[in-house]
Amino acid sequence: MKGKDLLSISDLSSEDIGWLISDAIDMKAKGWISLLSGKTLAIMFEKPSLRTRVSFELAMRQLGGQTIYLSPAEVGLGERESVLDVARVLSRYVDAIAIRTFSHQTLETLASYSSVPVINALSDLEHPCQALADLLTIYEKKGELNGLTLAFVGDGNNVAHSLMLAASLMGMNFRIAYPAGYAVQDRIFHMAKDYATDSGAEIFCTDEPRLAISGADVVYTDVWTSMGQEAEAQQRRQVFAGYQINSELLSSAKEDAILMHPLPAHRGEEVAEGILDNHKSVVFDQAENRLHLQKALLAGMLGGLEIPLAGYR
Repeated sequence: MKGKDLLSISDLSSEDIGWLISDAIDMKAKGWISLLSGKTLAIMFEKPSLRTRVSFELAMRQLGGQTIYLSPAEVGLGERESVLDVARVLSRYVDAIAIRTFSHQTLETLASYSSVPVINALSDLEHPCQALADLLTIYEKKGELNGLTLAFVGDGNNVAHSLMLAASLMGMNFRIAYPAGYAVQDRIFHMAKDYATDSGAEIFCTDEPRLAISGADVVYTDVWTSMGQEAEAQQRRQVFAGYQINSELLSSAKEDAILMHPLPAHRGEEVAEGILDNHKSVVFDQAENRLHLQKALLAGMLGGLEIPLAGYR
C-alpha cells in the first residue's frame, strides 16, 4: 500500500483489507511503535469531527510521527485557495493528507494534484476508514468475516456505501433496508455485486427492516440526517420513522448478533433510548478501533508495513 491513496474501499483488494486487519490487531497489542519518526500527516477538515480527528492524531503520535491540523477557516478550500494549489503546496510540506470534506469531487481533485498519499477521512460518497475499523471490530467479535451476514438499516449514505463494498469484498452477505428514495447509489451497488460474485457473498436490498435483520450476525445503523442535510431533518424523521432499531426489531437477528453504529448517534431517533447500552452493542469498541486500524493504514501507506502475523490470517 505504500504511496497509494485511499479515496474509496474500491482502492483496496480483499488481501489489502486482510493485511490491514492483521496489522491493526498486532498494533493494538503492542501500543506505541516508532515506525513513522520524521513523518507528518496534514489533517484537513471541512466538517466537525471527534473520532476521526482524535484517532488520526493519536495514530500518528503513537507511530512516532506528527500531525498538522488545518481548520476550514485556515484553508478556505476552493474559496480562499483552489484545491489544486492546496494539493501542490501541502505536497511540498507533508508526507500524507487526510481530508474530511463535503464533496467527494474535492477529494478526487486534491488527490489528482497531490504527490503524497491522500486519505478519505469522510466524503459525501464514502467513509472507508470507518468501514475498515468496523470490519476489524466484527472480526474481533466473531473470529471471521467470510459467510457472516451484516444488516444495515437506514439511509443509503456514505457509511452504507463503504460497508457494502467492504463486506462484499470479504465474502460477507450484505443486507440493507431503506425507504424509497434513499437507496445506495447504483454505481456502488453494481460494483459491490461484482465483488460479491467473486467472493461468494450475497447482497439483498429491501424496504422492510425486519427482512434485512432476520437471522443477521451484525445489525448496523447510522443517523438519518447527516452533516449538510440539516434542512431535511424533519422530513427525514417522518420518512425513517419505521426504521428505528429497537429491542423488538433487534430480536429478529441471531441471538449472538452484535449492534453497530459509527457515532455520533441521535438517541431516540435511529436507535431507541438505551439501545446503544444494550449488551449486544459494540459501538465503543468500534470507536476505539478507528485508532488501531488507522495506525495500520498509515504505517502501510507511509512505511510499507506488512505484518503477516496470526491475526486476521
